[in-house]
Amino acid sequence: MLELTPHESRILGVLIEKAFTTPNQYPLSLNALATGAGQLSNRDPVMQMTEDQAFDAVESLRQKQLAVRVDQVGSRVHKYKHLAAETLRCSQPQLAILAELLLRGPQTLGELRSRASRMQPLESLDRVTEILRGLMEIEEPLVQLLPPAPGSRAEQYTQLLSPIAHPIEPREIPASPAPAPSDGLSTRVTALEAEVKTLHQAIQTISQALGIPDPTQKDL
Repeated sequence: MLELTPHESRILGVLIEKAFTTPNQYPLSLNALATGAGQLSNRDPVMQMTEDQAFDAVESLRQKQLAVRVDQVGSRVHKYKHLAAETLRCSQPQLAILAELLLRGPQTLGELRSRASRMQPLESLDRVTEILRGLMEIEEPLVQLLPPAPGSRAEQYTQLLSPIAHPIEPREIPASPAPAPSDGLSTRVTALEAEVKTLHQAIQTISQALGIPDPTQKDL
């Protein structure tokens, strides 16, 4: 199973994304890779990457057969393109979903459909589910389903090429508040005592009117 560092994960995501969204500017130079890795939109977390760091990452991707350098005639600038489709054996829709997970971390079904649609048409949530299932059911799964976060019903999906690139922080279930001291019992006892006292007074009044002994006195 291929394992990527956070920088490699980000660079691979950028290469896949730009191949879809800016084909006229693809393959990418080191400057474009560093800029794409650090852009503020469609990235989570936002990170700053130097050209040296981008070079190290993309050269490592070359060794893992996930990228290739393209030397153009008359140009001294090296450019790079990804080989994710060939090496990972992914379809174009699968690559779009994978790129989103590499660039933004764990996401819900709805988020993936909305965001990956800028790269590939995704006509329905069922279609996204089908694509994700394909990524999860291969011999070496590239995607994993996560349980809903506490307080949420929405399941999330995460990529498995570089889990450390988007660590899932442990979510603590809020401790149940300590029950407030209950004074319900004492309130009911007080009310019953008042009721008994009132009954005693009523019985005493009736006994005096009838000229008979107070029957409550026998119980004391």
